[in-house]
Amino acid sequence: MLDRKQKIINIVKKGDIGIKDLLLEVNKGAAKKASKITIIRDLDGLIKNSLIERIGRGPAIKYRIAAGYKLFEDIDEAEYFSSEPDKRSAKNVFNFEVFGLLEKNSVFNETEESFLNELNEKYQKNIASLPKEIIRKESERLMIELSWKSSKIEGNTYDLLETEFLIKENREASGHTKLEAQMILNHKDTLDFIQKEKIKKISLRTIQRVHKVLTQKMGILNSVRSKPVGITGTVYRPLSDMEKIKKALYGLCKLVNGKENIFEKSMLLNLLIAYVQPFNDGNKRTSRLLGNAVLMSRNYCPLSFRSIDELEYKKAVILFYERNNLRYFKELFIEQYKFAVENYFSSGM
Repeated sequence: MLDRKQKIINIVKKGDIGIKDLLLEVNKGAAKKASKITIIRDLDGLIKNSLIERIGRGPAIKYRIAAGYKLFEDIDEAEYFSSEPDKRSAKNVFNFEVFGLLEKNSVFNETEESFLNELNEKYQKNIASLPKEIIRKESERLMIELSWKSSKIEGNTYDLLETEFLIKENREASGHTKLEAQMILNHKDTLDFIQKEKIKKISLRTIQRVHKVLTQKMGILNSVRSKPVGITGTVYRPLSDMEKIKKALYGLCKLVNGKENIFEKSMLLNLLIAYVQPFNDGNKRTSRLLGNAVLMSRNYCPLSFRSIDELEYKKAVILFYERNNLRYFKELFIEQYKFAVENYFSSGM
């Protein structure tokens, strides 16, 4: 049986509809009839979540699917990824229109924004009550755990203790490649770089500078690519023309710089650099580090991603690639910010 809110969405998808007709459609064939007040309450929730919008005034009010519906549509991840990439209903090319949708729609609804702000207030109180030495040690711990997990997402086989030893003692662990060690050390250098630079405004130069530090000594070109690149596990193919890639990057920078909400800036950077794929390699790493850069520049708690499941992270990114849907990634982002605030710089230490 369909959830009532999903039933409302399916009805509204067919065309603009008033409350009287909507009530009739929702209750058609239903064993238990919903009241007008209940339907209005459901509609208010759907409007708050940017899935439906209200148009007109008074008796002429109607409801329609919101322009940004696809950004927040509730997709069953398990069902979606049960099909092979070639059999999924996926976009396979870059969509420039997504910038316009993201410009007109807030990433977080009021409830989510309030929750993130409460977490930030908790973080600010925590660090205000901690001695500088504890803050330094916690910053180091977060840096080590981010360097480890961000590298692990990319297939790095160092474990957390080996990563700590590498960063603190500059000694490589046996059984791993030098490139794996370099990837981890580059994360440390990049975090030092963004902490010093306090990046508040994003530009193509800023993206390239962060990518350069993050991929140094790994044989990865720092220039915007001019050749096609494929991504494992998805039919999505990023832009291959250098000028179009630069156009996408300028659009990305304009969008992010135009947002006032810091969490929104961070979330968009986490997704959009990976979506554009401007470099031959190191794109998702650059996304994660730049997303943290804007948080750190405003003294917000950075994300370590320590508790994130790598497969679920990749699924959430691919959902944006293929459907321009950011709901699942948004859930993971909120979970990781909550984890960071509760596990680092805690005043109860």
